[in-house]
Amino acid sequence: MAPRTHDSARGDSAVRRREYAHFEHKLRQRWDALRQEMRETLLRAQNEGYADIAGRVSDLEDQSLADLLVDVNLAEVTRDVGEIRDIERALRRMALGTYGTCVSCGQPIERERLEVYPTANRCASCQRAYEHDHVTTPTPRL
Repeated sequence: MAPRTHDSARGDSAVRRREYAHFEHKLRQRWDALRQEMRETLLRAQNEGYADIAGRVSDLEDQSLADLLVDVNLAEVTRDVGEIRDIERALRRMALGTYGTCVSCGQPIERERLEVYPTANRCASCQRAYEHDHVTTPTPRL
């Protein structure tokens, strides 16, 4: 993909560095919230305990519910871990001075995009191209 041209690319980059504190605060707040959510999910899972639920079930429907609860808890933790990793990568980019710069075209990522999605590593146009190029068709399952 050809790089975008911005007359003020250098200025935008300098502004981004001055704004790091704002985005770092936002990222760290979300990191703390995710850690708390994970703690609560794991405590809830521990309290629900698959063995306890499965041991009390009397039929296959109850067994399915116990399996579903375990799967939901696991999915929540997996989602949160993925987001925590994204936040840690964004904080690492800040430390390196590359936060707010698109990894695809090297131009500044739009401030509005970073406000909504502070872990973004691509500008909106490169992200659309990336998603278009990496579309996967789900495999049908029974």
